[in-house]
Amino acid sequence: MAWHKFPYPDKTYSYAGTALKENWARLHRGDCEPFPDDAKVQEAWRSYHAGDFGQAIENGLACGLAGYNVANKAATIYAGYLETDDEHKRSLLTEVAQRCEEQQEKTPSDVNAWYLHAFALGRYSQSISVVKALAQGLGGKIRNSLTRAIELEPSHADARVALGAYHAEVIDKVGALVGGITYGAKKDTGKELLATALKLNPDSAITRIEYANALVLMFGKAKMAEAERLYQEAAACVPMDAMERLDVEAAKEELAD
Repeated sequence: MAWHKFPYPDKTYSYAGTALKENWARLHRGDCEPFPDDAKVQEAWRSYHAGDFGQAIENGLACGLAGYNVANKAATIYAGYLETDDEHKRSLLTEVAQRCEEQQEKTPSDVNAWYLHAFALGRYSQSISVVKALAQGLGGKIRNSLTRAIELEPSHADARVALGAYHAEVIDKVGALVGGITYGAKKDTGKELLATALKLNPDSAITRIEYANALVLMFGKAKMAEAERLYQEAAACVPMDAMERLDVEAAKEELAD
């Protein structure tokens, strides 16, 4: 199939040879993915970081279970930022969730089998509408997978971001009372999760974007100035790879509107 091209190609996002391992800790500070032993999986991650998401998906899947995390992360980022066809976007995200469920059975200690499951379902929920997703029971699945991810790896910043965003989205859609009673969503918990995520991953643009969005969803105009500051900080972040570049550009676009 034809994949949409990453619109900001940059040679600094190519981590050839030993550069991938040397920069791995910084590139994966958010998701705590361990450096892979398999050279073919490493190559798939190189494609991912460079913005060749289609290649990363295909190469990752060709490696079987060992390549699922790179394929799944590439698919969720591609679906969120570059795919313009809603049906194909939802199809990609559904496939990610299904692969993650297979991983959860076969490799239950793999933290990103849980995180990427929730991340894909979260993006899918936003695509069909959060209210519809809650009615379909996806809220519980998202919360459970993110809770499991944080139990497995307490320093998983991205899981905390996603869980903080979950609290905010639920409260925004059904209100604080119903959100708290039915879905366990609380403003203070959401804010605390996002603040902790930013401490764990201080260079992250997407953490700032999600934090800003969540503050507005949960607290409205009272937190608008803080949200604006977070967006400005996000736009000023220095991206290390294609995903981070897409996040930074998204922040710049939001500020320009």
